Amino acid sequence: MTELEKMAAGAPYCFTDAGILESCRRGRERLDRFNATRPGEAAYGEALAELLPRAAGSAMVVPPFYCEHGTAVELGEGVFVNARCTMLDGGGIRIGARTKIGPDCKFYTPQHPTDYLERRKPEERALRIEIGADCWLGGNVTVCPGVRIGDRTIVAAGSVVTRDLPDDVLAAGNPAVIKRQLK
Repeated sequence: MTELEKMAAGAPYCFTDAGILESCRRGRERLDRFNATRPGEAAYGEALAELLPRAAGSAMVVPPFYCEHGTAVELGEGVFVNARCTMLDGGGIRIGARTKIGPDCKFYTPQHPTDYLERRKPEERALRIEIGADCWLGGNVTVCPGVRIGDRTIVAAGSVVTRDLPDDVLAAGNPAVIKRQLK
């Protein structure tokens, strides 16, 4: 198994591996092209499709945007991602249809070892993040590795999501906790 395959599978991988570094380099090149465009410009759609090949044609990402690889980001139909979003996407990030992502949101899939001796090694895991359909994440929300947020859930601005959230709830805080049911 290559280090890229290990990363995609959520297994420990070497983040200084040549294949990983090359994937990040290619991602940065595509990212630079995308961030030089603006929604509505002729080059925008082509640059977005090149950067995020698993994004639906109706998805919109407002530059500036940041990701590591781009190839592991899935955006459903009608997804809107506001400016200055960061997606460390080694483990994969899926955002369901019609979900709205506020400005300055962060999605982190890398998970470093908790043991300090293990952390000295250039090794980590990347844990997939999944956001359901019809969600709304307010500005400056952080989603931690391996988290799943259910359909139609709202996460208040400034929250840090460290654990899974079910469908149809409003969550807020650091760490985010359920404040109420929506249905």
